[in-house]
Amino acid sequence: MSESATKHLILQSSVGAGASGHLGGGDLAHPSDLSSAGQEESDLRAFSPPGAKRLLDILGAAFLLVLFAPLGLLIAVAIKLDSPGPVIYRQERVGLNRRRQARRRRSAPVARNIRSAERRAVAAEGTPFQIYKFRTMMAHAEREAGPVWALKDDPRITRVGRFLRAARLDELPQLWNVLRGEMSLVGPRPERPFFVHRFARHIPGYPTRLYTHPGITGLAQVEHRYDACEEDVRIKLGYDLSYIERYSLLADLRILAKTVIVMITRKGAH
Repeated sequence: MSESATKHLILQSSVGAGASGHLGGGDLAHPSDLSSAGQEESDLRAFSPPGAKRLLDILGAAFLLVLFAPLGLLIAVAIKLDSPGPVIYRQERVGLNRRRQARRRRSAPVARNIRSAERRAVAAEGTPFQIYKFRTMMAHAEREAGPVWALKDDPRITRVGRFLRAARLDELPQLWNVLRGEMSLVGPRPERPFFVHRFARHIPGYPTRLYTHPGITGLAQVEHRYDACEEDVRIKLGYDLSYIERYSLLADLRILAKTVIVMITRKGAH
């Protein structure tokens, strides 16, 4: 069976079939919508030549970095005045599974505090990289608790951080990740190695979301809230797989436009 057919079967078994709609035109797709794409989707993909997504990423990230530079300075000052600690928070995430593209290339190293078994598993699942964010929690928030999801009224979140998370402004430094080629403007959100290893074992089809570059925003982010439990991960996986299966440049532009609406309305934020 071909790789493309295998991906399609994994996607179907993970999400199922259901309502109509599609990413390329009309409303954004629901994860259960995996019906035949038809001629219209083929036409849309014709407008997504190789390299077009990367070109959009480079031009878009460069433009947004310049546009939001003054706001970024204000955010940096607000973070320093609000709580002690660094302005920029770095965290290891898992990105594109490059072994699918060049199996002879050695995987990037993973942080030393991950157990060797997890290190081997994560290296097989995707490429670890350092993500950049504006700090929204107290310094060393996970020193004792370890990797955990943020709760709705999480006491670790600072006052400025609560606003940044609600408006999604904490993600702005990831434009640098996009320029570096580690991320895309649109794609499945990158997750921490601890959770990638856990979900890859327990959720069918989860590693498939690593077949493309992770994004600052994505279909799952504009259609669903922040992760609060494993069920949220399963729901958002459906959106991620739908995005990968039905990708087009027009779909990216629609998701970017909807992201602006989500930032203004603060939909699903906590």
